[in-house]
Amino acid sequence: VQLQASGGGLVQAGGSLRLSCAASGRTFSMNFMGWFRQAPGKEREFVATIRWRGGSTIYADSVKGRFTISRDTAKNTVYLQMNLLKPEDTAVYSCAAGTSVIQSSAASASAYTYWGQGTLVTVSS
Repeated sequence: VQLQASGGGLVQAGGSLRLSCAASGRTFSMNFMGWFRQAPGKEREFVATIRWRGGSTIYADSVKGRFTISRDTAKNTVYLQMNLLKPEDTAVYSCAAGTSVIQSSAASASAYTYWGQGTLVTVSS
């Protein structure tokens, strides 16, 4: 599975951005797709994930109510709609796909096998 992320950029606090991640290759094997982020000087952290079949979602507490993850199975694409952005959301956002992710570990980066390149989101105050 290959992943291609896009949609990052510079936005003012309170603004919105939508990230996209297109999957190709053996996409039929995916069971979860998610987003993680890494801010400068910090460890990578979980943002959100979605079950590929069924569409159930999990969010980090820090983004609940502001971010929405969705997917288009026909396009093999997952989206992250980010609203009410804050300066602390500034990070490199990476998408990930797993083929044998279980619900209880879906927020762990180690559960995911495939990773796309990151896309930078910068939120100015």
